[in-house]
Amino acid sequence: MKNREKAMEKRLIKKDVLAGIVGKIAGDMSLFAPTNVEDNVLYELVKDGKTALANYKNTKDAPKGFFFPRSETLMRYTRGDKGMEFAGLAAEDSGKMVLFGVRPCDARSFFLLDMLFDQDKYKDPYYIEKRAKTTVVAMSCVTPPYATCFCTSVGGSPTSTDGVDVMLTDLGDSYLAEFLTEKGKELIKYFGDGKADAKADKKKEEIAAASAKAITKAYPAKDIKAFLDANFEHPFWDTIHRKCLACGTCTYMCPTCHCFDIQDEVKASDGKRIRNWDSCMFPLFTKETSGHNPRPTQKERWRQRFMHKFRYYVDMFGPIASVGCGRCVMYCPVNLDIRKIVEDISKR
Repeated sequence: MKNREKAMEKRLIKKDVLAGIVGKIAGDMSLFAPTNVEDNVLYELVKDGKTALANYKNTKDAPKGFFFPRSETLMRYTRGDKGMEFAGLAAEDSGKMVLFGVRPCDARSFFLLDMLFDQDKYKDPYYIEKRAKTTVVAMSCVTPPYATCFCTSVGGSPTSTDGVDVMLTDLGDSYLAEFLTEKGKELIKYFGDGKADAKADKKKEEIAAASAKAITKAYPAKDIKAFLDANFEHPFWDTIHRKCLACGTCTYMCPTCHCFDIQDEVKASDGKRIRNWDSCMFPLFTKETSGHNPRPTQKERWRQRFMHKFRYYVDMFGPIASVGCGRCVMYCPVNLDIRKIVEDISKR
């Protein structure tokens, strides 16, 4: 998906009708949206009285799990008269789905993951099928939600449309709804016929400029690749990992991390092959059957994670593999800050 300069269609809707629109969509298809779950904001299926939040900072969980689940059955097999036999792929829900209220940074993660899972040569049919059946309705960040946000340093913005099918922007007393893709356009019928005018467009542009300007700290993430290209063995790598607990929180919270492991589970004569999230922070991730581990310490593992985001992904696809959501900064138990590492490297 590419960034769009102009929306295909636009609607202006009053704030007090948004809940009704969400309810109508949820009545026709599965709709997941940010909801209050105890002390957290998480994506939940909107039904049985659950209310989608319109005013929230961001969800604790990144929504990549809707396309790249934590655990996913890839195939089934069984033992027959002639040995092991293929018993079919996992049964998938064929219905359409809407992800409502996605923040632009998280929607941009879909744009980045598409590059990996939907290449010209290599395609992941499980991911691609889920993406094709899901419409992403995003909500612009009128005000950057956290001090840890750094989307503008890695190619995004508080109003980015990368990975978005429908974009909603809070204009004060109404929302500007922009329908950016064919999938998004299928939802127009729920939004009424209140056409947006030039005044709404201008106000949106003003909001976009102000929200980007509100992220006052810029990190030179795009400027460090030359250092990374030439300094794989630099002594700097001996320093950044020392307080890392190898807990994997940064990778599991990250919208773009995509390490996985594949395992087989067999019960009696039936088995299934499962893909599970994994983490490059774990010692077992690269441990070979011989017992050898090419990344024997946390130094090599932390270097790999950083190099993957700011060098290897850039080499393969172009963009940095980070959306600047700040979750890894907020939830690291020992306060390892990837933004500071970027700054420290830039000084070298």
